[in-house]
Parts: sequence; structure tokens; C-alpha cells
Amino acid sequence: MTIRPLGDRVFVEPVEEEIEQKGGIYIPDSAKEKPLKARVIEVGPGKRDDNGKLLPMDVKKGDIVLTSKYGGTEIKIDDKQYKILSSSDILAVVEG
Repeated sequence: MTIRPLGDRVFVEPVEEEIEQKGGIYIPDSAKEKPLKARVIEVGPGKRDDNGKLLPMDVKKGDIVLTSKYGGTEIKIDDKQYKILSSSDILAVVEG
């Protein structure tokens, strides 16, 4: 199955961050924060300005990005979680 986002939307896969347990305290999965880091899987063509000119996207396939906590729509494909975000829900690109 191929997912092709429309407009200025981006299809991402959340990236789990390693969690250090300090003091032997166990944190259940239900209490953990949702990951804010994500890997870009696919990018839409971009948004059009008032004159109809296509504005290029700021991210590309393979980028690691930081997303807003509650932005986008979560979807599940083959037991894996993904999100479709508007480009405005992407806060930054992680470099290096």
C-alpha cells in the first residue's frame, strides 16, 4: 500500500525515544508522553499561493522532524502507528 499525502500534508512515522529510568521507578506505557520526533515517510506536492504558484515543502522524505504534540491525524496500518500532518504541525527539522 502506498500513501500519497495531498497538498501541504506530510505522512510520518513516530520515532520512539530511549527512556532512562532513574531511581528504579517504572513508568507504564499509558503514562508516557507521545513521541514528538517523527521520520518523514512521504510528502505532498505543497501548498498553492493566491496566484496558483506551487510553494515547495520545507521537508523531504527521510527527514527527522519535531511535531506539535496534538497535531495531525493518527492512523494505524499493519499494527504500526503513523500520522498525517499539515506542514504547519511540523515545528523543526532535526539535523546532525
